[in-house]
Amino acid sequence: MSKSASKPTPVLEMSEARSHGLLNIGQAAEASGVSAKMIRHYETIGLIPKAGRTYAGYRLYGAADVHTLRFVKRARSLGFGVKHIEVLLDLWRNHGRASREVKRIALAHAAELDARIAEMQSMKRTLEDLAAHCHGDHRPQCPILDDLSRPAKATPPPPSKRANGSPGRRRQART
Repeated sequence: MSKSASKPTPVLEMSEARSHGLLNIGQAAEASGVSAKMIRHYETIGLIPKAGRTYAGYRLYGAADVHTLRFVKRARSLGFGVKHIEVLLDLWRNHGRASREVKRIALAHAAELDARIAEMQSMKRTLEDLAAHCHGDHRPQCPILDDLSRPAKATPPPPSKRANGSPGRRRQART
């Protein structure tokens, strides 16, 4: 991933850095809405470029860095993982990119969210059904605990597909 953002060279004092419009990590965190801890983490994993530093070692961030942090925060709020954010950041920085790749990533992520939502709705229905069958009184019998103690149900394999992509019929074994 290309990190072409230029970093400020170390300056003698923080006050001089401030006069150039640079922020320390606390100020960058406040301006971007990303905690200082997460900024350090994103820097460590290479999601954002390493910050410039003062001679005393304080991290320095410019307006472009804060803008990038806001981008990352928004992408995280939409549920994108770090790997997708890396790709999106590269696409965002590449002003000659075609938007079709960005759209493909967004639609693929939306489909993943749909699958997760369906799975969570199924879990919710199961829990509500189990709770409806639990007396919730002084008795020790509890269908919720009974269900949790059972072996997990095996998920059936997906239907086979024919060469043309249409679902095929399963052949039943003859006995």
